[in-house]
Amino acid sequence: MTDVQPIRWGIIGPGTIARTFADGVAHSKTGKLVAIATRNPDKPGLADAFPGARILHGYEALLSDSEVDAIYIATPHTGHAEWAIKAVRGGKHVLVEKPIALSACDADVIFHEAKKAGVFASEAYMYRLHPQTAKIIELVKDGAIGDVRIIRTSFGFNMGGFKPEHRLFANDAAGGGILDVGGYPVSMARLIAGAASGTSVLEPEKVSGVAHLGQSGVDEWASAVLKFPNDIIAEVSCSIMAQQDNVLRIIGSQGRIEVENFWFASGHKGGVGKIEIIKGDDRQTVEVREDGWLYAFEVDAAGEAIRAGKPEFAYPGMSWADSLGNLQVMDRWRASVGLEYGVETAAKRVSNITGAKVVAGNAVPKRNIPGLSKSVSVVALGFEFFPNFASASLTLDNFYEAGGNLFDTAYIYGGGKTESIFGDWHTSRNVPREDIVLIGKGAHSPLCYPDMIGKQLDQSLERMKTDYVDVYCMHRDNTEVPVSEFVDAMDAEVKRGRIRGIFGGSNWTRERMDEAAAYAQKNGKTAPAALSNNFSLAEMLVPIWTGCVAASDDGWKEWQRERQIPNFAWSSQGRGFFTEKAGRDKLDDEEIVRVWYSDRNFERRDRAIQLAKELGRSPIHIALAYVVAQPFPVIPLIGPRTVAELEDSLSALDIKLTPEQVLWLEA
Repeated sequence: MTDVQPIRWGIIGPGTIARTFADGVAHSKTGKLVAIATRNPDKPGLADAFPGARILHGYEALLSDSEVDAIYIATPHTGHAEWAIKAVRGGKHVLVEKPIALSACDADVIFHEAKKAGVFASEAYMYRLHPQTAKIIELVKDGAIGDVRIIRTSFGFNMGGFKPEHRLFANDAAGGGILDVGGYPVSMARLIAGAASGTSVLEPEKVSGVAHLGQSGVDEWASAVLKFPNDIIAEVSCSIMAQQDNVLRIIGSQGRIEVENFWFASGHKGGVGKIEIIKGDDRQTVEVREDGWLYAFEVDAAGEAIRAGKPEFAYPGMSWADSLGNLQVMDRWRASVGLEYGVETAAKRVSNITGAKVVAGNAVPKRNIPGLSKSVSVVALGFEFFPNFASASLTLDNFYEAGGNLFDTAYIYGGGKTESIFGDWHTSRNVPREDIVLIGKGAHSPLCYPDMIGKQLDQSLERMKTDYVDVYCMHRDNTEVPVSEFVDAMDAEVKRGRIRGIFGGSNWTRERMDEAAAYAQKNGKTAPAALSNNFSLAEMLVPIWTGCVAASDDGWKEWQRERQIPNFAWSSQGRGFFTEKAGRDKLDDEEIVRVWYSDRNFERRDRAIQLAKELGRSPIHIALAYVVAQPFPVIPLIGPRTVAELEDSLSALDIKLTPEQVLWLEA
């Protein structure tokens, strides 16, 4: 029998938490510390702080070190995502000090990269792997205090005054309490709420936060209330300028559990942890005696997962879903108090998530569109769902770096937020305006009038930091207004140079499009040459929203085939109809049932599933490939909510359906 080789660890960032983790490795059963990466290798005391480890100059040196299996990321918060992704791409397993990233969107990219690379990646909340935490879960599940109703927990300390040089007060370093220590009470509250429901963790329905933002703009003390689906209410708080009692209180129908400094468990070097069970005047102390070092438990849990080929921690460690859920709560907490770090703004976040310059790629195919001087990517990116620049920029960067150059915006999206995000993105990345093709839309109902086109375009162009759009569509039609007035208004913008390509109608009927074309030809005006209606393998039965028009039926297909007018098609993948959440026996999504459920659509879905199996792809890939394969120009507008979803959609672009396959899918 041969000895099992230890997991060889390297550490990026030799600060205080790195030294604590190194102690954990030294007292673990599975790990060995072999290297430390630092930008200041001559700093006194490094060799003494990390005995036996090689000191490497620069973080990159660790990524290429063949003697390192796994890397612990111990940089300041703002470097976690960057170096985790770089390490993963280098084939290294990673354990990232909490918070694993500044937001759930950033963390999702880390996990997506880890999945592609086939490596372990998890977030280091050390208390989650300690036996004391398992004991708390056991007591809750066993009903030691009856039904759990309220959870109160805090992690707060007082720095003793404002220290502008300290990272905790640095806005650009994502300082403050919420990200630094607030994740502990949030993660424990979700864990206890889950245990009370017989699950792993439970996500809150509502998150409402308050905070005091200090002179540097970071939260110096903050609290939040979480309401869970099982009616448990959690009150969590954190601080860097207020000493709190730091007691976990789990209040039930028959008593309460109290644990001081739950994250410290039985102590850094082992010892006795105490869990108090209080019922009236009766107080019972449950002792958890543990000789193991606190951080050694997460080292060994990571080592066992790596050896078993697992990509993440097992419960009650932080799984990928658990880390995302925890950060989503903190995202909502920060949003409720208006806390955005400087490093998340366009002025400071000028690179992609790995710190690299954003450069156009060429993987996404392009096509020529009549009326446009530039070739355009065969899909257009919509990004109206993101709450801020930092989250949207992940997808925008990825799309552009893959070769996408067609972007879909509208005056109404997010009350103008989408347009502003786009303006910040292309200017902060120094993307040449001539390299991108921009779709704008305006005059949505109830303000669907010709005079709104110019007025709204004024604001749209200012938000998007450009002086023209390449494609412009009326976002709705108003049949009470003569079509000539709309053509005149859009033609005027063409003459002003603010529409430098083609214009047309979004959610317009083909009768109105034909009427507009006839008027333009007769009166020497620019004719409408673009459409933006729904087009999908699944035919829309009723409008998703009032005023929506689908162009998927046989009459529309014939019209598009004859005129070859490009359709920048929305909901081209049936808004989830081709995913697993739809099905004849799945009736919980009201919109999908109302809009898409028909025998004909289900027959097409069945055929998409069959063809997907034959091609080794997914039905949603077939749905997208069907749209692109039409004998007339249809450019799908895709709206991925994550980088993983974007890359999944783009992966369908290499599917080349034959005309016979297209007809067969239509049944």
